[in-house]
Amino acid sequence: MSVIAPARPPAAAPQTKRKLPKTTKSAILLAGLVLTLVSILVAVAVGSTSLSVAEVAESVRLAVFGGEVPAGFAKTYTVVIGLRLPRVALATVAGAALSLAGVLMQALLRNPLVSPFTLGVSPAAAFGAALAILLLSGTGAPSFLVALGALITALAVSALVLGLSRTRAASTATLLLLGVAMTQLFEALTSAVQFVADENTLQQIVRWTFGSVNEATWSDVGFVAAILALAIPVAVWNATKLNAVAFAGDDSAKSLGVHVDALRVGLITVAVLLASVVVSVCGVIGFVGLVGPHIARLIIGGDHRFLLPFSVVAGGMLLLVADTVGRTILAPAVIPVGIVVAVVGAPLFINLIISRRKAIG
Repeated sequence: MSVIAPARPPAAAPQTKRKLPKTTKSAILLAGLVLTLVSILVAVAVGSTSLSVAEVAESVRLAVFGGEVPAGFAKTYTVVIGLRLPRVALATVAGAALSLAGVLMQALLRNPLVSPFTLGVSPAAAFGAALAILLLSGTGAPSFLVALGALITALAVSALVLGLSRTRAASTATLLLLGVAMTQLFEALTSAVQFVADENTLQQIVRWTFGSVNEATWSDVGFVAAILALAIPVAVWNATKLNAVAFAGDDSAKSLGVHVDALRVGLITVAVLLASVVVSVCGVIGFVGLVGPHIARLIIGGDHRFLLPFSVVAGGMLLLVADTVGRTILAPAVIPVGIVVAVVGAPLFINLIISRRKAIG
């Protein structure tokens, strides 16, 4: 006599992480922009001479819309517009540029551990800038040649690393090891340039190794902001294609009509351009291109239509806060922003490596 087994209850549906709706993501992005503007005002007010946010806002109003500066307000106006605001603005746009470069590289290489610093692009750009400073010292050559030197070496190194990784079908670990090798090589070459430089040139070169916005000018801000303003629309325009590459892989993206090779070459060039321009102005600032995208991804998710612009916001806020901490925590001494970011970024980088050790292996 057969026994009919009781029917099993249906298996529970797998648990999936709830995705944020688009309206919520848009609200988060808008809130991030507002918070950045407020943080800029607060950061300008903080310093050896404390100012009120109202004084900062009034200085900005006079600078933007014009008007006569009252005699008793002249010193405050000079401090805000001539000293603090350029520094704060440069920290914000530089952090935004590095974070955008990082998220582009992570998407195109499908690797959350890559950034302009970990692939050796930033150290190479620093060597190019240092070599240009050495060769052009005392010639009166325009400063944009320093940025050009940084860009040429950064492009060359990125092409070499990506070329080797493709020809040898390199794994993630191999790609990171190539980046470590390039970092060591170009740090040694930069030290060699410092060894043969005279005292004045050496002081200029050493600034790149620290990573600093201490000597920010409005021309520096305009230079970085102009490149960032060109890069953001290009990146956002290709956000859907980046989603296909990052989530589905090259083969699936090609089946969807994405020209993966052209996309990778074009956007990697944009990322290298962003990183090299920041290095040519601020020096080597590591980990922002790594930390900024991860902060953004934790808050807003992995959809590059929102991740790209929010990474810009997160990177700008990160470097802005780091610079503010660096110039206030041991005031009147000023800690270069590159040191502060490294202290914050290194533990997070170690955590990422440990948490993803199986994928890396």
